[in-house]
Amino acid sequence: MKAAVIEAPGKVTVTTVPDPTPGPREVVVDVAACGLCGTDLHILQGEFAPTLPVVPGHEFAGEVVGLGSEVTELALGDRVAVDPSLYCHECRYCRAGRNNLCDRWQAIGVTVSGGAAEYAVAPVANCVRLPDHVDVQDAALIEPLSCAVRGYDVLNSRLGSHVLIYGSGTMGLMMLELAKRTGAASVDVVDVNPERLVTAEKLGCSQVALSAAELGRAGGWDVVVDATGNAAAIQDGLERVAKAGTFLQFGVSDYATKATISPYRIYNQEITITGSMAVLHSYERAAELFATGVLDPQVFISHRLPLTEYPRALEQFAAGQGRKIVVLP
Repeated sequence: MKAAVIEAPGKVTVTTVPDPTPGPREVVVDVAACGLCGTDLHILQGEFAPTLPVVPGHEFAGEVVGLGSEVTELALGDRVAVDPSLYCHECRYCRAGRNNLCDRWQAIGVTVSGGAAEYAVAPVANCVRLPDHVDVQDAALIEPLSCAVRGYDVLNSRLGSHVLIYGSGTMGLMMLELAKRTGAASVDVVDVNPERLVTAEKLGCSQVALSAAELGRAGGWDVVVDATGNAAAIQDGLERVAKAGTFLQFGVSDYATKATISPYRIYNQEITITGSMAVLHSYERAAELFATGVLDPQVFISHRLPLTEYPRALEQFAAGQGRKIVVLP
């Protein structure tokens, strides 16, 4: 089968690899679409995947075309979206229900072969059957949506909060859509790319700006979300949190990224600084939300490219062109 392979830091090719074989409790998925994500860029840089080469792609959906010998929950032809998370279920964090912090955490498309291929293997427990009205090519959006749902689980949002989001790429826009549905009084979006801000306005945010200083909210925001991973955005966002407010680090930064905090201000103003790591008990809920139309795929997916153009798709994504880019095997 054809697959994209990150062979070494900075090197990605589309080549032929062996067809996958499912284990007893696994299925083979004929991949309909696979989304690109910032994590894929980190893998390309040699940061996240413990070993290379690896077939990337942790945002994917498709049709079940192979069944392991012990699979009874799914049938051939079922259309599924795949939660890429792989946990040991044995370590301290798994036993405490914090599986996303698993000491032996792995993920399809990060540590094992993923969905940037014609076919992918997944545990049956990670597959969510899609309702008939959901386009399987659009369902690649469910995985990033599940990360956004996890972000709002962490926030424990209060009704009437004023929210500031840094970044209007896919993840920032998803956080915007969920903020509107969790009772925010206002949702402002900041991005250095004015073209992306047009989409944020289209989705109904309160205000957009190239910098938070332009928005003129002297007292700050109750909730500040960084969806960029950019050091300058993070540093600025930390200074914009209102008293008793919360800063959520949602975007994925490089390992070396640093920010400066004021411990006295955190103490004196009871500011919370927290993070949200990937997916935790949120994938099924994201699939249900997606099925209700919480996102418009035509707005979120800006480019659909063939798998053969995966290297170019990564370059385009790295350049900040478009919103969600998906490849179609």
